[in-house]
Amino acid sequence: MLRARDAMDRAYAQPLDVPTLARIAHVSQAHFTRTFRATFGETPHRYLQRRRVERAMFLLRETDRSVTDVCFEVGFGSPGTFSRTFRDIVGRSPRTYRKEAVATGVPTCFTMAWTRPSD
Repeated sequence: MLRARDAMDRAYAQPLDVPTLARIAHVSQAHFTRTFRATFGETPHRYLQRRRVERAMFLLRETDRSVTDVCFEVGFGSPGTFSRTFRDIVGRSPRTYRKEAVATGVPTCFTMAWTRPSD
């Protein structure tokens, strides 16, 4: 399970699916999904979405890239899916999040820990 989770952490912007992740973990798809959820408390799909949103939060705070560019950079296939998923996890739209993110003198490591979505 750790190999698959590490693969998701490293390649979150790539198209990863359960069959690929199950092969990485050397287990069947059904066993992978059950065990991943039991181990990490969420489905592989949700974990990957959350990792992508965490990276998007950083990019929205720290860069001036458009929301659409951020969407594709973190691995979402469409801006609509990105906005819906972002709102579901963070509680506000990407544009609203960017407007509310206040750039302060706080180191990024503290900002990332503080704003990490709790799903």
